[in-house]
Amino acid sequence: MPHATLNLPSHATPAPAGDTLELAVTGMTCAACSSRLEKVLNRLPGVRATVNLATERATLHFAPGALSLEQAIAAVAGAGFGASDARRLEREAERARQHAAWRAEFRHFWIAALLTLPLAAQMPAMFGLWPGGEIHHDFVPRGLQLLLATPVQFWIGARFYRGGWAAVKGGGANMDVLVVLGTSAAYAYSVFVTLAGRHDLHVYFEASAMIITLVLLGKLLEARAKARTTAALDALLRLQPKMARIERDGEVVEVPVESLRPGDAFVLRPGDAVPVDGVVEHGESAVSEAMLTGESLPIDKRGGDPVFAATINGNGLLRCRATGVGAHTLLAGIIRLVEQAQGSKAPVQRLADRISAVFVPVVVGIALLTFAAWYAAGGDFQQALINAVAVLVIACPCALGLATPTAIMVGTGQGARAGMLVKNAEALELAERIAVLAVDKTGTLTEGQPALSDVEPAAGWTRTRLLGVAAALEQGSAHPIAAAVVAAAKAEAAALPAAEAVRAVGGMGIEGRVEVAGVSRAVLLGAPRFLAGRGVALPDGACEALAADGRTLVAVAVDGVFAGLLGVADRVRADSAAAVARLQAKGVRVVMLTGDHPATAAAIAAQTGIAEWRAGVLPGDKAAAVDALRGGQVLDAGMGNETGEGAGNGLRSGRTAGGAGSGRAPLRVGMAGDGINDAPALAAADVSFAIGVGADVAVEAADITLVRNSLHGVADAIDLSRATLSKIRQNLFFAFVYNALGIPLAAAGLLNPVIAGAAMAMSSVSVVSNSLLLRRWRAGR
Repeated sequence: MPHATLNLPSHATPAPAGDTLELAVTGMTCAACSSRLEKVLNRLPGVRATVNLATERATLHFAPGALSLEQAIAAVAGAGFGASDARRLEREAERARQHAAWRAEFRHFWIAALLTLPLAAQMPAMFGLWPGGEIHHDFVPRGLQLLLATPVQFWIGARFYRGGWAAVKGGGANMDVLVVLGTSAAYAYSVFVTLAGRHDLHVYFEASAMIITLVLLGKLLEARAKARTTAALDALLRLQPKMARIERDGEVVEVPVESLRPGDAFVLRPGDAVPVDGVVEHGESAVSEAMLTGESLPIDKRGGDPVFAATINGNGLLRCRATGVGAHTLLAGIIRLVEQAQGSKAPVQRLADRISAVFVPVVVGIALLTFAAWYAAGGDFQQALINAVAVLVIACPCALGLATPTAIMVGTGQGARAGMLVKNAEALELAERIAVLAVDKTGTLTEGQPALSDVEPAAGWTRTRLLGVAAALEQGSAHPIAAAVVAAAKAEAAALPAAEAVRAVGGMGIEGRVEVAGVSRAVLLGAPRFLAGRGVALPDGACEALAADGRTLVAVAVDGVFAGLLGVADRVRADSAAAVARLQAKGVRVVMLTGDHPATAAAIAAQTGIAEWRAGVLPGDKAAAVDALRGGQVLDAGMGNETGEGAGNGLRSGRTAGGAGSGRAPLRVGMAGDGINDAPALAAADVSFAIGVGADVAVEAADITLVRNSLHGVADAIDLSRATLSKIRQNLFFAFVYNALGIPLAAAGLLNPVIAGAAMAMSSVSVVSNSLLLRRWRAGR
């Protein structure tokens, strides 16, 4: 694996409108809550907000200066919820607060359970299951039933009244409204019957108390399961060590990691966890980066190589210099991206959001109709009331609201463990639909560390002199090919003459003036097509022989006359061919787009098993090529474009299903690349992948960053997308079917309110538990 630093953006994807604010929200109980809060926040001028029930986060995008933290918190409070600035919350403190809240809920549940137990004990007698087969509704005296049920209804159940009132006051309705209406109706009716002394009528204290107790149990189990969905993120947080060893006055001492600053020297003994990002100054060792990249083999490290926080040193002793600390480490960047993805919404969730927004009012209407129909049909007030209560209780939309976000949370967490950083849920959803994957050559299919392999000077030029002129132009460039040329010139002790007026020509080459034999000469260096476009005549067949072996060609001209040709070899990654075959087995067309010579492109395509490719593609044309592929156009093998005239060269339409000519929907196109020249194409693709060694701008433009330097990561991302979307579809199916079957059964009088309460509580637990099955997913080759 090449040694390179992955510089993740220091912040999550910037808000399209300007500024971003993230709030930690308390008091949300169901999908209707998050939907209502989202509507309230989106009514604020210039604000675009999303609210995630599973993460209990609200993300607000707005124009600079249009909204303050205080205004946002006030808007949330006006909707009946609590809020605080999520960025100011210490993760450990937030976990402690959540744990304390869970303990309080646990305590309340057991109090409710103890008070409800005597009421529940008489249920067998109510159904004639007591010895003797007689039915008893007053096995527990009614006065005692009233005393037991009252604290459950108004003390333990106070949270439902508060939540329901806040929802109604805010102009909406939520699960709390359903619970309050159902249990209050049963409780009030029972109180009236008890105080009126109507022993001929039944009471339903056990129903109201047990519904509240079962809802609390469901919430506890749901909270416990939701906590497990963040296990991957918590595991990442625990990776970074608390202490670091630094040299001070000739001795190695331990200091808190928080005290390290860029430039500080630290020491890694065998087996130590790396405290911060840094670069090796002295020593040699092998470092395991599996926890960040998913790569199982240790990576050899020596002077000048990077090390990353939370990775594990092997058997050697390393002395390193800190380069990134705190929020600027690779680990911190991974955590930010995982949190951002877990808080984002997938497009598939929009259906659930639309339904939950109108769900509660519709259910209340169905309950009223149920009561009216039963009462009109038989005049039995009790039966009509109980059936209406059952409708209210079983219709809770919690499972609907948790179906998508819990699966997204687990899926993105598993992706992070496997070295895939997903920026948003939409990218994770779209990845499974990729029909075409466009890939760059250098650094994506190849290792991205080219070395000079051939020097062929023209007549009148020597090898050393040609290298010196080329290196003189290239020494100011950061391009990998430039580095290879300069390194070869220095290795041969070639003199580097002075260069001036040096100018890079994007995607083509470089030009400038270089002192040759004491005279300033105009020098062109770059792709053969660059020189041909400037009127330089290249010898027939000069390029084909080198390019046929997969060499990248660099031609040199001095004062408009061909001076020589350089061949640069960039080895194909050992696993590129297997990764391409794996993608093709999934039904993905793999297309190579490169700015290289056609013969070089053909050689690399043959080695990796790619049938469609296009050479001579300028950076701007890569984005146009992505658009053409989306329209169904295809590349013919061997059809390169050495002149670089436009995205259409080498492309023709009508051969793929779903193409522009077929009248079908556009194809979903992915793009994988690592360089600055790939950024436009990455931005143009439906789903984009930045290979881990990529430039900062490529990482910024990509939807999914592959920390591991392998195209296998794209196949893994598609697998993860398919697994996650499968869970989401299962969850939505269960949630919809549950309500579609439960409400009619309750309205038909076939469900007791207590059974309905138990079923409602367990529906949310089942959805979250189904999402947790994603934790079994593993990246595989």
